[in-house]
Amino acid sequence: MDKRPIRSYVLRQGRISPGQSRAIRTLHAHYGVPFARAMLEQRRVYGREARLILEIGSGMGETTAEIARKNTDTDFLAIEVYAPGVGSLLKRIEEEGIANLRVIQHDAVEVLECMVPDGALAGIHLFFPDPWPKRRHHKRRLVQPAFAALAARKLAPGGYLHAATDWPDYAEQMLAVLAAEPLLENTATGYAPRPAHRPQTKFERRGLALGHPVRDLMFRRRRAPQEITRATRLGTAARARSGGCA
Repeated sequence: MDKRPIRSYVLRQGRISPGQSRAIRTLHAHYGVPFARAMLEQRRVYGREARLILEIGSGMGETTAEIARKNTDTDFLAIEVYAPGVGSLLKRIEEEGIANLRVIQHDAVEVLECMVPDGALAGIHLFFPDPWPKRRHHKRRLVQPAFAALAARKLAPGGYLHAATDWPDYAEQMLAVLAAEPLLENTATGYAPRPAHRPQTKFERRGLALGHPVRDLMFRRRRAPQEITRATRLGTAARARSGGCA
């Protein structure tokens, strides 16, 4: 019986430019974080202690870089599986001198499980994840109950999860899944207004051009200590299903 976890992405052969390839070869040692089955040492990676925000699926990195540039008091860790996006963002970090941004090329769920301590994150950004529009592929969507429990456990009390999508049925699924996670509370009644700090992304512009409504969701980690036991139990179950970090 195949017990491999369902991934929210498929690694396709994409064209990588010479500049992106060169950035991965020459800059990853400076601005990249290798995946490891050990907790991230933030002071060693960034040279300081600061709020840490994780972005899942940074794409080509334009939005990620802009947010990091405008929030120099916060550290950012961008996760991206596609090599062209990783190379593009590494190149931006070098050219624009963005000292508070690092990149890891790996599966986001495994990074959360294996490298992020519980309660370590001030925020999680999930902007325009793959909507997997065909019904038979909905199981590949990242935002499922196990992911919501895992993400909530990694947030510090008061930390936030900010998601955005231009697919109405995925927005509805996200809203239902996140609202059902006891460690999270919605900061809005339904969908949230688009916050000024989120730049418009390439995927957002494309969706708007196609007439897709863009929805933002802003959830906050509850502060009630009695929720922690249940969250830990769900996280343990999620690790068991995915293979964890063994």
